[in-house]
Amino acid sequence: MQEIIARTRTFRRFVEKDPISTATLNDLIDLARLGGSARNGQPWQYLIANSPELCEKIFPYLGWAGYLIDWKGPVEGERPSAYILCLLNKNRLKGPEGEAQFDLGVATQNLLLGAMEKRIGGCRIGAFNPKLASLFKLPDHLHLSLVVALGKPRETVIVEECKDEDDIRYWRDEHGVHHVPKRSLESCLVDIELR
Repeated sequence: MQEIIARTRTFRRFVEKDPISTATLNDLIDLARLGGSARNGQPWQYLIANSPELCEKIFPYLGWAGYLIDWKGPVEGERPSAYILCLLNKNRLKGPEGEAQFDLGVATQNLLLGAMEKRIGGCRIGAFNPKLASLFKLPDHLHLSLVVALGKPRETVIVEECKDEDDIRYWRDEHGVHHVPKRSLESCLVDIELR
């Protein structure tokens, strides 16, 4: 389990020409739906986009890698070959909408772990132009909350320990290798006395 979690990184460059079948995407959504859900409301629904034409329409609405200010996203040929759009069904909410967002984190982590097991990389994208939703005839009760980009990874991502606990910015080296600093286990643990 630890190995697959360590390999499940955020990938932003893909082998665009390698398609991902609808059956494979359905399998990943099946893993997403099995995650825990507050009040067992299960408010999330998913829209698959895996045709080159639809992927091309979605791409311009997406924001990529805020820390890499000189990089505007993957170039043609390195773009995702599929997307899963995560839609909040407001009719299924059993509590505050914030609870549903926790569920979405669990669901998409399940999805991305399953993807990595199949050698598919992914990127959760919350930075998208809200006009993306207007590409679809979404009913009023469905709200686009997150886009998961998927494809065969075309980059190497290395996890390394932070050299400075206050600098957690990811970066790329001169060879295009993506480096992701992670805080140490020790810095994540606290020991607090009872009152």
